[in-house]
Amino acid sequence: MIHYKELGLVNSRELFRKAMASGYAIPAFNFNNMEQLQAIITACVETKSPVILQVSKGARQYANQTLLRYMAQGAVEFAKELGFAVPIVLHLDHGDSFELCKSCIETGFSSVMIDGSHLPYDENVKLTRQVVEFAHQHDVTVEGELGVLAGIEDEVSSEHTHYTKPEEVEDFVSKTGVDSLAISIGTSHGAYKFKLKPGESVPPLRFDILEEVEKRIPGFPIVLHGASSVPQDIVDMINKYGGKLENTAGVPEDQLRRAAASAVCKINIDSDGRLAMTAAIRKVFAEKPDEFDPRKYLGPAREALKELYKHKIVHVLGSANKA
Repeated sequence: MIHYKELGLVNSRELFRKAMASGYAIPAFNFNNMEQLQAIITACVETKSPVILQVSKGARQYANQTLLRYMAQGAVEFAKELGFAVPIVLHLDHGDSFELCKSCIETGFSSVMIDGSHLPYDENVKLTRQVVEFAHQHDVTVEGELGVLAGIEDEVSSEHTHYTKPEEVEDFVSKTGVDSLAISIGTSHGAYKFKLKPGESVPPLRFDILEEVEKRIPGFPIVLHGASSVPQDIVDMINKYGGKLENTAGVPEDQLRRAAASAVCKINIDSDGRLAMTAAIRKVFAEKPDEFDPRKYLGPAREALKELYKHKIVHVLGSANKA
């Protein structure tokens, strides 16, 4: 058993308390390689923002669980080396079983998500409660989910959105003991979040559902998944240099900022980072077709990702100078 405190990590409890009190959201950025991790930590240090490092089941398999543990520990030391020890959470994103959550807790994760949203309600409650009981023995925080997001990201996929039912949240939180709750109010996984016809705009988030949830569980930390904005300038850059992304659409940043000022204290952003890195890499390949040194294309990709995340921290999440 490797406890997260041995790695210099923190859980999300105090970070969420401060975020809710001051009307901002903690960035939850996914990573599965060194360049992504470097970009995230550098962006957070330069903006003095706390951060949740997210690892999906697929990313853990890709990067190797042992390497991930040392990468997280290295991130803590890297932040110190850069001059500001920002609080860092290592979080399992969309855990799909008790066994996976238990394994992550035993290898240094400070927070886990158990996603039973695809199960019948009573089974979701039972599975979530099982994870909470084990996690809390080790002071690890747990995120649950009610409602289903459409879209595809890693091994999580659904064709349709099922909005969270506000009438279920009190019972779910009471029976499971979760520390935070992911809800579905119209965000979506992946770069193709909405099927828009020419001239159509992205449908607004269901703030009425969010407000009703806040009334029913006042002061409780709420999480938004699938909150990438899919910046069109980045999509255009990808397509300019040989990509083929058509009819992409994301969540407008002004809506995310509004959400961050509410009980939403954790916002997940993954696809935007993938797009930014891909655009930078494609540009190098197009302009320098003789280049074969990975540092020469991964370096610019890392810089593009850092700048994107600094923008999100300052202008969307509001978490700058909150570390």
